[in-house]
Amino acid sequence: MRLTLHRVSPRAPLALSDRDARIDGAPERESIEEKIDKQVERIAELQRILYADGRQALLIVLQGRDASGKDGTIRKVFTGVNPQGVEVTSFKVPTELDLRHDFLWRIHERVPRRGIIGIFNRSHYEDVLITRVNKIITKAVWERRYGEINDFERMLAASGVVILKFFLHISRAEQKERLEERLADSEKNWKFGVGDLHVRAQWSSYTSAYRDALRRCSTAWAPWYVVPADDKKVRTLLIARTIADTLDGMGLEWPKAEAGVAGMKID
Repeated sequence: MRLTLHRVSPRAPLALSDRDARIDGAPERESIEEKIDKQVERIAELQRILYADGRQALLIVLQGRDASGKDGTIRKVFTGVNPQGVEVTSFKVPTELDLRHDFLWRIHERVPRRGIIGIFNRSHYEDVLITRVNKIITKAVWERRYGEINDFERMLAASGVVILKFFLHISRAEQKERLEERLADSEKNWKFGVGDLHVRAQWSSYTSAYRDALRRCSTAWAPWYVVPADDKKVRTLLIARTIADTLDGMGLEWPKAEAGVAGMKID
């Protein structure tokens, strides 16, 4: 069984049910670990060429509910890359300065330059998720923002930024288990906030917001992928393989040496 992801279609229904958070019949864990290692090696090698090539950038967007595994994905998938060629941005609550600008201002500032892999741990999609669920903005505003996001991502793609967007989808039961683990672990409970329970109580509202955002903003130039994330290793393999395949399809090349370099002798 080859585990692969499929793009979200804006024309097809998207359930996002608890059943969708797990893949039945996944390979044995030992086999999955070997496959993950292979994909991580591919990413590390291709990232070196991307950095040297310098003609394109890769932007990876990670969205998901609390405890869905965004931090763990970054650690596992990018464990072999050269740090100077990767930039990770975790978007928190907007600052007062951010709020004085359009909602994409702080995002554009962190878009990776050519040659770099940029990773967004949460992203501009918070502005059609949190703001929608908590009624910070009106329906007319968040409806308009779908088009603004699509136009923004189209502009990035036309400028040489390849975009991959992953929604890490966990079930309600799995989230409960992971949150309880955080509470019980002194090395992890700093991640837990009282507000996490309030967000969990809004599960259905967030499901509706995610469903609309994924369908309305999955485009040919910036596709969304729903990643079954109840099983951490399956999640990691699916994302790593998609990233490696994407890099492999970007036509990356080692740059040619300057004229006269070949055959030079060093005294």
